[in-house]
Amino acid sequence: MRLLKALALSVSLSCGAFAADTKTDTVILVTIDGMRWQEVFRGVDNAFFDRQDYIAHKKHHDDFKAAYWHDTAEERRAALMPFLWSTVARGGQLYGNRDKGSEGMVTNRYHFSYPGYSEILTGIADDERITSNDKVLNPNRTILEWLNGMPGYKGKVEAFGSWDVFPYIVNEDRAGVPVNAGFEAYEGDTKRVAILNELQGQVPSPWDTVRLDAFTMGYAREALKREKLNFVYIALGETDDFAHDGHYDQYAMAANRSDTAIADLWTWLQQDPRYAGRTSLIITTDHGRGHESLETWKHHGRFPYTKEDGSKAVSDFKGDGEIWMAFLGPDTPALGEVAGGEPVALNQVAPTAAALLGLRFEDSHEVLEAGMVIKAVLQNR
Repeated sequence: MRLLKALALSVSLSCGAFAADTKTDTVILVTIDGMRWQEVFRGVDNAFFDRQDYIAHKKHHDDFKAAYWHDTAEERRAALMPFLWSTVARGGQLYGNRDKGSEGMVTNRYHFSYPGYSEILTGIADDERITSNDKVLNPNRTILEWLNGMPGYKGKVEAFGSWDVFPYIVNEDRAGVPVNAGFEAYEGDTKRVAILNELQGQVPSPWDTVRLDAFTMGYAREALKREKLNFVYIALGETDDFAHDGHYDQYAMAANRSDTAIADLWTWLQQDPRYAGRTSLIITTDHGRGHESLETWKHHGRFPYTKEDGSKAVSDFKGDGEIWMAFLGPDTPALGEVAGGEPVALNQVAPTAAALLGLRFEDSHEVLEAGMVIKAVLQNR
């Protein structure tokens, strides 16, 4: 089996697009760390948003409520993520609303960031080797590395992440793919890049491993402007870290800023002749969060630990393996909010992204197989 896969890979590397003829020649993949499907499809949560012990900006809480609280889920979600519920819902596809029977899930056993991002980018859940958030080089090849190995995509792939572990997840040096992450300055010669680099050194982040998302998106925008890129990964991180801090208002406002940043990016892409009508957008998250209480909402992940009586157990935050995803682009039918149907999983993101480019993704693992393409995303081809 592995020999057949190796032969197929050699063909793909030499022949380029061979799976299908698509209109897409550029894919933008955006992840919003730890963003629950509940907020995406229901808006701010009535159980959480008005609790003073979960509010960071107490003096401005009335303004927060006025902006984001409405009587119906449809009104609340549109207020929280207006781009998702206008442009994407009208022209693309959204998966993961469990209230309507659409299920999204992770397939890795850990339900935290490195395994989730690796699953998104490699198409597989390597539970034996990807077991922590430590800065360990990913032994598996991501879609970024796979694309960069093709002559037609060499030098046309970049990644930008708020979390400083992304160079390891992508395995930057081996992949030959530039990864700007954490508090790295970006190497660019534009005035905008110079301003962002200066501000990044002056504006403090609340966290020691995650920068503010405005810098991540700003650098990505400048890279897309500077040259024609065919695959750009943008990993936003504020939502997860504000949630871990227990600040529900900041979590929600970070989600709103992410939506606005993606909207601005998409508007610009549709106005640039290099990208307009030829770019597909994928948005998803790396994991869910607990939902049984305010305390479990702050957390996610399955970790072994020792109880007070000395017995072994595994932490389990119900709902943290539940995810969502969205697609928009010239090859994707406008199905809007999908109800029912087959579940979707994070291991399908890389194969589906490759299929949008007209390629059949080949993972690099010796035993595991990448997920299947989400066929409905490409029914326009």
